[in-house]
Amino acid sequence: MERTALLRSLSCSSLACSRFLFSAPKFSRSFLSKSRAVPSAARYHRRLVPNRSLLRRNKWRSLAAASSNSSTLRFSLNKKHFSSLAVRAVASPPTQPDISGVDDEVAEKLGFEKVSEEFIGECKSKAVLFKHKKTGAQVMSVSNDDENKVFGVVFRTPPKDSTGIPHILEHSVLCGSRKYPLKEPFVELLKGSLNTFLNAFTYPDRTCYPVASTNTKDFYNLVDVYLDAVFFPKCIEDFQTFQQEGWHYELNDPSEDITYKGVVFNEMKGVYSQPDNLLGRTAQQALFPDNTYGVDSGGDPQAIPKLTFEEFKEFHRKFYHPSNARIWFYGDDDPYERLRILSEYLDAFDASNAPHESKVLPQQLFSEPVRIVEKYPAGEGGDLKKKHMVCLNWLLSDKPLDLQTELTLGFLDHLMLGTPASPLRKVLLESGLGDAIIGGGVEDELLQPQFSIGLKGVSEDDVPKVEELIMNSLKKLVEEGFDSDAVEASMNTIEFSLRENNTGSFPRGLSLMLRSMGKWIYDMDPFEPLKYEKPLTILKARIAEEGSKAVFSPLIEKYILNNPHCVTIEMQPDPEKASRDEAAEKEILEKLKSSMTEEDLAELARATQELKLKQETPDPPEALRSVPSLSLHDIPKEPMRVPTEIGDINGVKVLQHDLFTNDVLYTEVVFDTSSLKQELLPLVPLFCQSLLEMGTKDLSFVQLNQLIGRKTGGISVYPFTSSIRGKKDPSSHIIVRGKSMAGRADDLFNLMNCVLQEVQFTDQQRFKQFVSQSKARLENRLRGSGHAIAMARMDAKLNVAGWISEQMGGLSYLEFLQALEEKVDNDWAGISSSLEEIRQSLLSREGCLINMTADGKNLSNSEKFVSKFLDLLPSKSPVERASWGIQLPPNNEAILIPTQVNYVGKAANLYDSGYQLNGSAYVITKHISNTWLWDRVRVSGGAYGGFCNFDTHSGVFTFLSYRDPNLLKTLDIYDGTGDFLREFEMDDDALTKAIIGTIGDVDAYQLPDAKGYSSLLRHLLGVTEEERQTRREEILSTSLKDFKEFADAIDTIKDKGVAVVVASPDDVEAANKERPDFFEVKKGL
Repeated sequence: MERTALLRSLSCSSLACSRFLFSAPKFSRSFLSKSRAVPSAARYHRRLVPNRSLLRRNKWRSLAAASSNSSTLRFSLNKKHFSSLAVRAVASPPTQPDISGVDDEVAEKLGFEKVSEEFIGECKSKAVLFKHKKTGAQVMSVSNDDENKVFGVVFRTPPKDSTGIPHILEHSVLCGSRKYPLKEPFVELLKGSLNTFLNAFTYPDRTCYPVASTNTKDFYNLVDVYLDAVFFPKCIEDFQTFQQEGWHYELNDPSEDITYKGVVFNEMKGVYSQPDNLLGRTAQQALFPDNTYGVDSGGDPQAIPKLTFEEFKEFHRKFYHPSNARIWFYGDDDPYERLRILSEYLDAFDASNAPHESKVLPQQLFSEPVRIVEKYPAGEGGDLKKKHMVCLNWLLSDKPLDLQTELTLGFLDHLMLGTPASPLRKVLLESGLGDAIIGGGVEDELLQPQFSIGLKGVSEDDVPKVEELIMNSLKKLVEEGFDSDAVEASMNTIEFSLRENNTGSFPRGLSLMLRSMGKWIYDMDPFEPLKYEKPLTILKARIAEEGSKAVFSPLIEKYILNNPHCVTIEMQPDPEKASRDEAAEKEILEKLKSSMTEEDLAELARATQELKLKQETPDPPEALRSVPSLSLHDIPKEPMRVPTEIGDINGVKVLQHDLFTNDVLYTEVVFDTSSLKQELLPLVPLFCQSLLEMGTKDLSFVQLNQLIGRKTGGISVYPFTSSIRGKKDPSSHIIVRGKSMAGRADDLFNLMNCVLQEVQFTDQQRFKQFVSQSKARLENRLRGSGHAIAMARMDAKLNVAGWISEQMGGLSYLEFLQALEEKVDNDWAGISSSLEEIRQSLLSREGCLINMTADGKNLSNSEKFVSKFLDLLPSKSPVERASWGIQLPPNNEAILIPTQVNYVGKAANLYDSGYQLNGSAYVITKHISNTWLWDRVRVSGGAYGGFCNFDTHSGVFTFLSYRDPNLLKTLDIYDGTGDFLREFEMDDDALTKAIIGTIGDVDAYQLPDAKGYSSLLRHLLGVTEEERQTRREEILSTSLKDFKEFADAIDTIKDKGVAVVVASPDDVEAANKERPDFFEVKKGL
């Protein structure tokens, strides 16, 4: 994904804006490609959360992912005068937590027996494994001083077919329960909770329900709602919930065509409109033909309509039982209270046979390799012969591996593929045989580990060459081993990540839960995955004694080269596949309709209207009040403040944040890009990549990459652009981020200087690779995150900052890359000169800003290295400030791609119509997403998601849908928002929930580096502490009157808005027939 447009999300959503004002962006990081903070995207499905939507989530995450440099893991970052802006907090390490736990006798009285207990030094936690005596439910109670408390309940849920039962059930159990008999308690929690995480995941063999909060009362409210949801859901008695979340026939009028609708049905249509996902599914099913992984737990759209309500109910009865549950608690709450809450639920059940029925059996290894050729939907035009994909996949073992072997394989995976300098990744990309790497390397989230690697954007004739290159490269690694600097760099990178334990806004306790669950779910030791010190020490000792070749070469031979359980997948582009699939579905439905009587059709139309009526009828107030919530008295009246001192070093402004960071220094160096010529803007993302992935006069890019890995925790470079409220000119910068142990601050700043000033733009072939990779990423993003492309396009039509960002990360950037591919061959000298011109325009002390986060002592010790770094910068830029007063024409556009679902957007600038910002807008925007859009676009319309965003810096208010079967209908819903607000009524309880939920977004939990970074962003955008306090007071005092008054502002979108959709050619053609020339059509893929 492209950094720019992702960073753009910092100013493109109300949540994003509120976090600018009040907190920091969301990051998701993990260590080792194996012990992921978040499940691998190809392996699981989750609910789409409004206001924590895929738009925001992906964008925040992609900021981290995109800015991860070559040295980081694949996550898959003089005289001084200082004046204090805030009370300077004394940075001190956290005290040892009181983790006394629960007495055995007390646990016995609550119905639990202690199975084992350990202190886990790696996470400074006391972990106790309990077993519920009556049902056999297993409970891991992890106690420490982390205020971000986590709860999760996980069931083993292996499906027998691809109808998507586990996935549909994951959605459905959160639609009302015994104690909370309303349509969607999940949404009520989103509206009125301080949660730091609230979602659910479906894996191929298990379903997870995690929540997190820093507020103890709120945390236990979340726990109670989730426990009641999974054990006593309404959905097993409510056929309409099954229809809504799973699938149903829809017929609005007997004269119309019958269609399929259902949230999961349309979600999976979107998933399998993406070639990479089709490849992942094909590979998994081919690797595991004989066990549960050979079917699709998420659901195949062709199989989902075969699922019956009876099968759905039986699946819940069988697997959603305490005997089949693994329950996790983590944090600083009372261990006794955890068991007390659980006993109230678990005691209602007797033991069942579920643990035996849910057992996942291993796949036996093949005796010979397998080859599979599949088609994927491709757009017409272009050279389809160069759009092939080929991936080699191995099942590494017929049984789970021990932790030592897993860690060593994860280390090997990082050595081979973890950075652009890694030999297997490097040789594939430099071969010129394809555009981008596919395959996830080593994956061990399932019972048996796999290894996958390949290329996409391959010519038909080159497919065998790719296969041969992969095998020969692996053989060469066996024979020659790895460079000692590469091994040292990987070891430092992995060890740094393990010890830093920086999971961003993803709760640390949830990261640990998912890591533990990777073994626990298969009846193995849940403690073992949490303990890395011993296996890491053993691995380091082995490498020191035997040499890395003796450690890693046998693994490549045993698990890959000499392993016959290999499946080669070739995916061939087929421009007719999407239309064939649609025609096949239409034929099924036409046959169904022709077999129905008039009475049948009338009954189906009646049932359709009945379902819609239920979906659009609000819950009664008494049902809403059943969901527990906080009161405004529980909410702090002041925003969380980050200790910040502003001073200067060598005439450059420096922000310092004195926070405990466990001896890690986090720093950002910010350069002003306002002097860049506008024709150079599209080159900026490639400039940033070149800084990190080209060499210097004395160092090859591999050596530079390894040096960064050996000495630091990573360096990243990316552009940042945002409007500034009240100003014509945007904030446009390039940010260089780095982190290291404080004792290596000198190395960190030296390497930052090396990257910025010594890298040479001379490697034509590497640059050509960058262009191909970027184009492949954007094409994938167009299919999978079309809503983000639509949003960027609308933003470019409505403000200058949006135009800049779209040039560096939207459809305009894709068009630029397509033209640039040829230009690299024909005018490399001109491109190289332009890259150098960008550097000369940027690098100077004038307009530079330094941001540092660490404890006070380390900040002081680092100042001399900052001074040295700044001395090496030119004092002034030789280039004058440029003029960028450009926007795209404000017309409606349809971007065509081969897809079965659409992404529908509409936006306008509210400030242009006279709206004056008030903090109530944050509350109203979130509430529109959680009510009107959730009910009409998602629940009734069948889209996977519908949400809105308010960029309070530019004034642009945006509506978006995600994996949407509709197009014009969704635009009509957007246009009805003003009337919805005018007619809207809510009682005091509902209003309080809306306010509290907004504060929960505003006060998002942050680790120290995120606190320092958020403070930097506020500084760049001119957001003062006084404004933060004002906005908070406005949020807390939001009234029903504010909702109704906002209706006039929101009507600006109906009256003056621009619409951009990323959609299928057929849907766009139908829309333009219904509303002649409504969309100007542009080809995307």
